[in-house]
Amino acid sequence: MRELKTGARLQKIIEAVKKRQHSLRVILENIHDPHNVSAILRTCDAVGVYKVSLVYNVEKFPKINRTSSASALKWVERESLSSIQECYSSLRRQGFKIYASALTGHSISLYDIDFTEKTAIVIGNEHRGVSKEAAELADGVFQIPMQGMVQSLNVSVANAVILYEAQRQRLLKGMYDRPELNEEEIERIIDEWCNK
Repeated sequence: MRELKTGARLQKIIEAVKKRQHSLRVILENIHDPHNVSAILRTCDAVGVYKVSLVYNVEKFPKINRTSSASALKWVERESLSSIQECYSSLRRQGFKIYASALTGHSISLYDIDFTEKTAIVIGNEHRGVSKEAAELADGVFQIPMQGMVQSLNVSVANAVILYEAQRQRLLKGMYDRPELNEEEIERIIDEWCNK
């Protein structure tokens, strides 16, 4: 029975690694509530985001326990950066387009973004939203269309809406059926995950 469970776990790891979307990135800017960060990481794992960029230059990164994150901490890589400029420069060198979630007079609709390109999404602080710098230096700003009286969603809910739109577009293009990495890189990550 133990071997069966191990075999099933290995198969799940192989499938998840092959479906990881290295060309889809989430940037968290100073999100302080550990429950929100945990929920965001869970959604990132569910949609296949491989890495999350953490820019914490106002708030401290919150302490997250494994229970609330449902072990997503194990499966989503994280990189810490000290500024938006450092984060954006790194992503642009890798060929990413960067979109910040912000309510401005020139925000486009979430549904007007082509998530099948190399895309990074910036999610901001629960109270302040993304910083002015993050919005101004981004390639574009967008908002989730709202039909009611409230202007915004909880940050973790907004992240889920955004990422599931990205997943929808990528599924239609068959992007989850074609690994983005070569076999050697896939094997390396599978080995890493098997030791977690």
